[in-house]
Amino acid sequence: MKNLSRIFLVSLGLLFIAPIGRADEAQPWERIDKVFGLAGKLLPGDVYKYSWPRTDLKVTLDGVQVEPGLALGSWAGFVKAGPDGHIMSMGDLMLLPSEVDPVIRAMQEGGIEVVALHNHLLGESPAVMAVHFSGHGEPEKVARTLKAALDKTATPTPHAPPPSPSAAETAAFDRVQAALGRKGTVNGHVLQVGVARVGKIEDGGIEVPPSMGMNNPMNFQLVGDRVATTGDFLLVADEVNPVIRELEAHGIRVTALHSHMLRDNPRLFFMHFWGVGDPTKIGEGLKAALSKVAVQ
Repeated sequence: MKNLSRIFLVSLGLLFIAPIGRADEAQPWERIDKVFGLAGKLLPGDVYKYSWPRTDLKVTLDGVQVEPGLALGSWAGFVKAGPDGHIMSMGDLMLLPSEVDPVIRAMQEGGIEVVALHNHLLGESPAVMAVHFSGHGEPEKVARTLKAALDKTATPTPHAPPPSPSAAETAAFDRVQAALGRKGTVNGHVLQVGVARVGKIEDGGIEVPPSMGMNNPMNFQLVGDRVATTGDFLLVADEVNPVIRELEAHGIRVTALHSHMLRDNPRLFFMHFWGVGDPTKIGEGLKAALSKVAVQ
């Protein structure tokens, strides 16, 4: 009877211990929420993402008042990176040139790697630069470093929810999606479409899900009876020039070609673009470019 009593007590103790471990595994996102002062969003692939649209900036290009969701969105994604509770974070911050140096210094001081610095558009006013980063380690430490970097900018945090699209915007976005053959989501005044690549993508030996910036994002904004589009294609080397040819043939400009990672496998290139035109023709042009990419 004594042995049975001991077994019962041990089993009862394990019942109380197990839920504590499961709750602790969920805590990283809650702790990071507290650092940033807002809640992130859980995306497919167990990516926890934060978005900071630069609603404070008034940027124009080719007569288009660029919506924050079109090309001015700072963001960070977090994913668990091992049994030790560490995470990996990736993303990019959209910055005025005067904000670049303070942000880079804050990241370096906190141990976050700067993996790219470049333009996404050409000829916009004021000029906007993108700082891409990669962080690894204890969740709160990485989040605090990112918060310190954001505090060097005028980025609004938190931000107001986006407005609802108008009937004209909805109609134009429907035409884009029909021509593109892909469905997206409407974020305020912007249609956002993401198309994942085929195959696994790794950075430093850690798999990076499509929802952590590893897809082909295409954004659209209504401008009169036309749409403006921007985004970037995620390409292996042999896909780069076929995609350039398709974009140029359809009146869509290539604005940048560069890397976003330092230890990627396979080696990848990000090609940014800009175009303004008829919704159907813009959708057809991007569909033609996607046909040259190994996508899902």
